[in-house]
Amino acid sequence: MIARLRAAWQTYQSLDRRGERAAERFVRKRGMKIVGRRERDQFGELDLIAVDGRTVVFIEVKTRRTHGAGHPAEAVDADKQQRLTRLALAYLKRHDLLEFSARFDVIAVTWPESARKPVIDYYQNAFEAVGRGQMYS
Repeated sequence: MIARLRAAWQTYQSLDRRGERAAERFVRKRGMKIVGRRERDQFGELDLIAVDGRTVVFIEVKTRRTHGAGHPAEAVDADKQQRLTRLALAYLKRHDLLEFSARFDVIAVTWPESARKPVIDYYQNAFEAVGRGQMYS
């Protein structure tokens, strides 16, 4: 049983990383520069951080094989948005970037098992900063 759980976890991580790499290529093609990946602190993780002109862009990537449990972007609910806001504010403070505008984008990657390429849905400025310690763009 442990071997099956371990294999399932490795498959999930593999899909997650493939989705993030696809999202990264997508972002670069849009002219943004990636400046951070998988930035972690005690509140969680920022998937991708990019620069678009003079705007710092925090990109949440959600990858799924199917929409059986809903569209991947639906996983970025109010709680997730609040955590991402805290993470982003901490990142901006840590890197002395508070004078720059910031936004939150969501990239939903659907990658069926039999497909060579994923379907990518991009939501620019997907939500505003929420919770205490809000940021303003």
